[in-house]
Amino acid sequence: MGKDVDAIPARFGDGVDVGRLQWEAQKLVFRGAIRRVFEGQALKGLVADDGDLVLADGSRFTLGAVQAARWAQAILHPPGRLDKLGVKPGMAVAIENLDDLDFTAELETRTPLSNTFSELDILLYGADSDEDLARIQDLVPRLAERGALWIVSLKGKLLRIRDVEVMAAAKAHGLVDNKVCAFSATRTALRFTRRR
Repeated sequence: MGKDVDAIPARFGDGVDVGRLQWEAQKLVFRGAIRRVFEGQALKGLVADDGDLVLADGSRFTLGAVQAARWAQAILHPPGRLDKLGVKPGMAVAIENLDDLDFTAELETRTPLSNTFSELDILLYGADSDEDLARIQDLVPRLAERGALWIVSLKGKLLRIRDVEVMAAAKAHGLVDNKVCAFSATRTALRFTRRR
């Protein structure tokens, strides 16, 4: 959930510059005449001030009042995994074929696991084989009209099925992909909803 904007005026202790500002998972990168990277302590105490995003060292990026506030919020309070997955209190959420006790405990801090088998707002499904993908047809009827199926698969060196295979299997059952989320260090998640 990065942020990216071009042609941003910036002021630093050693002068001014114009360039591209990006927020990428725990680091702020400015690409102007000089590439500058800010992370860790450099981002502590960051504020939005008079339309600028201001770092503790005095570096200023002119974004405008609304965007500066949004960037500050995103950097200081990044969304957690449940936010990225769209889990809200009171939703009907179920997990299937995904053995992750830490995630289950995290999920239950926001909403209890659903004990129903239909009208689910979110169904998280672990799929790491062709056999797992073949079960998608049985999962679709369990979703609420606007429900989402997150297919969670191994990634990197542990990869057993590719994203294109997951997407093809879901699309064959009337689903469209509309979001990706880094689920964990070893897993990725693709969100699918019914075609409208």
